[in-house]
Amino acid sequence: MDVETELQALLIVSIVSLAAPFVSAFLARLLVPQVVVLIVGGVLIGPQVGGFAEPQSVELVSNVGLGFLFLLAGYELELDHFRERSGRLAVAGWTVSAVLAIVVTGALAAVDLVNAFVPVALALTTTALGTLLPILRDNDMLDGPLGRFIMPAGAVGEFLPIAGIAIFLGSQGRLAGLISLVAMCAVALGLAWLPRLARLPRIAAISREGEHATSQITLRLTLMLLFALLVLADDVGIDVVLGAFLAGVILRRWAPGDVAALEDKLDAVGYGFFIPVFFVSSGMSLDLASIGEAPLRLVAFFVLLLAVRGLPSMVLYRHDLTVRQRVQMTLLTATSLPLLVALASVGLDSGHMLPENAAALVGAGVLSVMFFPGLAVALDRGAARVAPSARSSAG
Repeated sequence: MDVETELQALLIVSIVSLAAPFVSAFLARLLVPQVVVLIVGGVLIGPQVGGFAEPQSVELVSNVGLGFLFLLAGYELELDHFRERSGRLAVAGWTVSAVLAIVVTGALAAVDLVNAFVPVALALTTTALGTLLPILRDNDMLDGPLGRFIMPAGAVGEFLPIAGIAIFLGSQGRLAGLISLVAMCAVALGLAWLPRLARLPRIAAISREGEHATSQITLRLTLMLLFALLVLADDVGIDVVLGAFLAGVILRRWAPGDVAALEDKLDAVGYGFFIPVFFVSSGMSLDLASIGEAPLRLVAFFVLLLAVRGLPSMVLYRHDLTVRQRVQMTLLTATSLPLLVALASVGLDSGHMLPENAAALVGAGVLSVMFFPGLAVALDRGAARVAPSARSSAG
């Protein structure tokens, strides 16, 4: 594919990215997140509808966007949560979902509706924390009890399925996948010591002087770390999102200099360009023909995402959250997309996943992003409206 075609595709995708916040603002009453507008825009410009651009034209930039999505998810994660009740409940919730996923997928495999047991089972346990973050941030939902519980639940719903991909779906076998996973974590911890060089007086001075200047040293160090882990993950046969997630976790704890300013810069680079390209590309790649041939599969996977990944929250958090908050947890933990795209790709590449199941899984993920976060936000806004009314009545 020539450079001119790729530039034209990037231009079209950039136009969709620019239009998304305006369209979302016009549809504010419908609580349509920008992510949904980006995906729908990708469908409209993609080869199956408008034919203005091919997903292969923006594949590299889209992969970097996927990396940024997981980098920022890892960056937001507070590891201290896992010493608290919220972390223990997050692991317990994912374990319950994994057991349910095994049972459900086994039943589907028994009636020949599923060939790829492991990818489908893992898909039903995922949570798109990276996708949820901008929605939760924009609606001030990260503070308070809900934010304290959704962050570790979302992190577990991303990291453990990624680890499952590395171990069970690696191209070199399960043992090699496990060894590669451990080695990847060890290398990530080793790279984490790089920022500590900033403690050396001369290097510290250069870092401080260049942090907000044209050299942007801290940002460049961050990008270098991200790309190093992405390349390493790809070389050892592990899904690249693991490398990105680990990079985010590392940066949260060991980034030198002004950490708050670094977060703003990462938001600007990620959400400003790369991440929107990933979502638009996801819409462009959606196999509408396969979904049209078997629409009930999409509906079934959509319902299963809610039942298997979401519903355990209604029971597990009964002593910690109100009924409304538990419903929100159910909706948010059941939201998934990026890992479904990765699992569908792995299943298709191995030849074990049926094309209609791969398309239905991704389509179900798109629907989950379109509906679940919006409903959770609506519940939050509804509660905010009720509270002042209740206070005025009491007065």
